[in-house]
Amino acid sequence: MSTGAERTVAVTGAASGAGLALTARLAASGRFARVVALDTERGELPGATGVTWRITDVRDPVLAGRLDGVDVLVHTDVDRSPDTDPRERRTYNVRGAQTVIAASAGAGVGRLVLVTSASVYGADAANPIPLPEDSPLRAEPDTSVVGDFLEIEELAATVPHPGVEITILRPAVLAGPGVDTVATRHFEAPRLLTAKGVPPHWQFCHVDDLVSALELAALGEVTGAAAVGCDGWLDGGAVEEITGKRSFELPASVTFGTAQRLHRLGLTPAPATDLYYVVYPWVVDCAKLRETGWRPSYDNETTLKALLQESSGRLAVVGRRVGGKEATMATAAGATVAVIGAAAAVRRARRKRRL
Repeated sequence: MSTGAERTVAVTGAASGAGLALTARLAASGRFARVVALDTERGELPGATGVTWRITDVRDPVLAGRLDGVDVLVHTDVDRSPDTDPRERRTYNVRGAQTVIAASAGAGVGRLVLVTSASVYGADAANPIPLPEDSPLRAEPDTSVVGDFLEIEELAATVPHPGVEITILRPAVLAGPGVDTVATRHFEAPRLLTAKGVPPHWQFCHVDDLVSALELAALGEVTGAAAVGCDGWLDGGAVEEITGKRSFELPASVTFGTAQRLHRLGLTPAPATDLYYVVYPWVVDCAKLRETGWRPSYDNETTLKALLQESSGRLAVVGRRVGGKEATMATAAGATVAVIGAAAAVRRARRKRRL
């Protein structure tokens, strides 16, 4: 691999979100000779110089040809949306990662950086706070986006990639401009769900801090698997004060049982296991990044406020955005993530099936 400012870095998903922000940051840093932006369309980079756009789909095997001359590849093109069909999302995320890994090896890329999530550790009432980065990955391999991340990490461990050093960054609850996930939609509910007997612990990662960590990974200053997030965490009282919303406590069996029934009926986008991540802790220790001297620019409180600003005016129930009469009903009922409108929704679904 080339050294110093002789290296060429490429970014997938460069037209939007974290990929666009990272491309702009790398172009401005002067620490790479050239920046290659990869996406299905060009993005807007006002004032950025030294960026070469190569239009491609990360799932297409011709990607290897688009990586000619690339020393470092950062793969940010991952779909986290709760609204995407789970099968389509799984195909996009997993096939994309598989193609990126194989293409990197075929094109002689020396370093590949992947982005998954700290959710791969699993959310559990018994988790230590914080979780060490070398903790086993205990998330459920289900149809959720967390299942996608587990498969991506499995690919990184099993798909042959001779000559390619793979680094994986695992952000905590991601928040910031353009971020829309099951976890962020939790804060769009009128009230916040908690599981009986399990005190909430929330740790966030602002997308700007993920971008700065990705730059370090691209430079090889952090390697292996590393967690990314704000220092410490927020407890339930702090979250209530910042959001201005009260918590609603339910037994775990009621919460997850109801949520799973709603998901099976197609009334909610996320399986019940996704709710683990809004009631059980999965706070991570970002030791590897700290050792490089990296520090997050945002704390948990500031990041949560940014999340609230991004989601202002929206209402979600069990990860599903609602409006009109549904919104009125949810607000009047003092919505909870798992049970608001559940009985009515089930009755409506049953009536439709009889017709």
